[in-house]
Amino acid sequence: MASNEGFLTDEQREMLKIASQNLEILSSSPKSPSSLLSDHQLKVPVAGKAPTAGIAVRHMRRSHSGKCVRVKKDGAGGKGTWGKLLDTNVDSHIDRNDPNYDSGEEPYQLVGATISDPLDDYKKAVVTIIEEYFSAGDVEGAASDLRELGSNEYHPYFIKRLVSMAMDRHDKEKEMASVLLSALYADVISPAQIRDGFVILLDSADDLAVDILDAVAILALFVARAVVDDILPPAFLTRAKKTLPESSKGFQVIQTAEKSYLSAPHHAELVERRWGGSTHITVEEVKKKIADLLREYVESGDTVEACRCIRELGVSFFHHEVVKRALVLAMEIRTAEPLILKLLKEAAEEGLISSSQMGKGFARLEESLNDLALDIPSAKTLFQSLIPIAISEGWLDASFTKSSGEDGNVQKESEKVRRYKEEVVTIIHEYFLSDDIPELIRSLEDLGAPELNPIFLKKLITLAMDRKNREKEMASVLLSALHIEIFSTEDIGNGFVLLLESAEDTALDILDASNELALFLARAVIDDVLAPLNLEEIGSKLPPNCSGSETVHMARSLIAARHAGERILRCWGGGTGWAVEDAKDKIMKLLEEYESGGVVGEACQCIRDLGMPFFNHEVVKKALVMAMEKKNDRMLDLLQECFSEGLITINQMTKGFTRIKDGLDDLALDIPNAKEKFSFYVEYAQKKGWLLSSFGSLAADASFLC
Repeated sequence: MASNEGFLTDEQREMLKIASQNLEILSSSPKSPSSLLSDHQLKVPVAGKAPTAGIAVRHMRRSHSGKCVRVKKDGAGGKGTWGKLLDTNVDSHIDRNDPNYDSGEEPYQLVGATISDPLDDYKKAVVTIIEEYFSAGDVEGAASDLRELGSNEYHPYFIKRLVSMAMDRHDKEKEMASVLLSALYADVISPAQIRDGFVILLDSADDLAVDILDAVAILALFVARAVVDDILPPAFLTRAKKTLPESSKGFQVIQTAEKSYLSAPHHAELVERRWGGSTHITVEEVKKKIADLLREYVESGDTVEACRCIRELGVSFFHHEVVKRALVLAMEIRTAEPLILKLLKEAAEEGLISSSQMGKGFARLEESLNDLALDIPSAKTLFQSLIPIAISEGWLDASFTKSSGEDGNVQKESEKVRRYKEEVVTIIHEYFLSDDIPELIRSLEDLGAPELNPIFLKKLITLAMDRKNREKEMASVLLSALHIEIFSTEDIGNGFVLLLESAEDTALDILDASNELALFLARAVIDDVLAPLNLEEIGSKLPPNCSGSETVHMARSLIAARHAGERILRCWGGGTGWAVEDAKDKIMKLLEEYESGGVVGEACQCIRDLGMPFFNHEVVKKALVMAMEKKNDRMLDLLQECFSEGLITINQMTKGFTRIKDGLDDLALDIPNAKEKFSFYVEYAQKKGWLLSSFGSLAADASFLC
């Protein structure tokens, strides 16, 4: 039986057990089943006594001795009974040594399974990425690892983990963390995720302060650095303060960032240098190292050591500087020429210096031969003697001779251009020292070469890009002034085309040239020097996949971002760009005061006190709009006085009228008779001689007179 039960279901086993019990009861009873009923009928009460309760048949069983016993309800049993079918009071024991042991009778045991959390997995993975980055310093490698990791929605937690890990380390790691954030911004991690990451950091500042004593100061510096690096907008600080409790450490972080770092003079440079400077080596530092290693090589003659030093610089894109300086050193120290030629040949054969870098180095030296000849009279002759040696030994491309000859012919044909470039470099250097825009404009007019204005723009921005933010800001302000006074939109557009065409060459000397050019382009649009449509025109003149086209695309992205105007005006660390916004507010206030009964002389003095003569076209524009809105021609008297005193020039006046004409359709939505009023103002201005003659032909063709 036992062996057969293994083939039965649980239900069948239960039925078999009940049948067996019933069979044993019936077989052991000496009476028939019917006698059981007669022996246990309910008795009728006698003589008024209380009835004696009978026992129902279903509660009676007979033991093996034949004695009737009362069983418990539901068959839980009594003495001599089997107990109820599922008796939970009896401890069952399974003996695994029993021959009839069945493993299926073992009780089930639930085993808990670990559920994987994607966020926890992400946090663990980024710790490894960050540790490797701190060890190797490979920005591109870290960016690639983060892309491969995926889970882009968790990137704010990467920001938190990166900064919190750096906070508990040395200044080197803090600087590396800031550099990595700038590299990942917009390319791998979106601006919104950068912002969310810093919000999480601010929310957890109280917890960070428990483990890091100066957590508030360090985190404030990270926030300030993010603002300086343009990965957080300045408005982030204001919004964050509104969401944080004043008693929290996060609120203290924002206050410290604003008061201790971002409000200090020259704060951008101070914040960037706070952790010991950038981890990226600067151009000047590279040049110094190249000069030092070449001089050491000339003294020691160890070619292998020199090649090792060049390789350790880690700037393969800048090896043309090694070539140029090596050739100059060969000209300066004639006895060193054999050693220099040996080094260049060895570097070329090892693939250390590519053929393009070699050619670039020779080309750069050729361009500066005129200046070099002042110190080394035989520089041109020596240079020409080096070219055939390099070509014959195979480390200079033979095509260089042809291109060199063509460049020489161009130089002879464009002697005027060469002299112009020399003159404007001097003019630009003087402007960077004096900040005198009117003097610069007079100097350009004295040169008498308006057809070369695009070359001036290229030279201005190229020189500014290799300097500090102050000079970059001055260059942008100067473009606004030149556009109003002597440069046409076409001149500025062509100048940017020249810049973008040579973007790859510029990047050889200026490491971050592409980003800098994109900011200059975007700033020109924000300052109304270029229209957004001009960016498309500039892009159409460039090859589709060149570095210049990518720069134009980057500029469009900057302009399309939220709060682009504010951010781009502050892209060089504030200063004059921010003053333009302040000037607009001041112009509106002084015009409102004058319109409400002010004196002409006081209004003119206020305009003069602004100290922004290149921005007086804004006075003209706002004055004309206010005259249309208030239906009060008193503003014309103010413009006449400003023009008579020379406070507003004819160029500024024409620019102001042109800006009104360009936006007249939009203005007509608020002022229905704007076109008629403007037509009257144009006639009045022409009679008074306020406008250039060229404006008359433009006005005659304009649709607003229809």
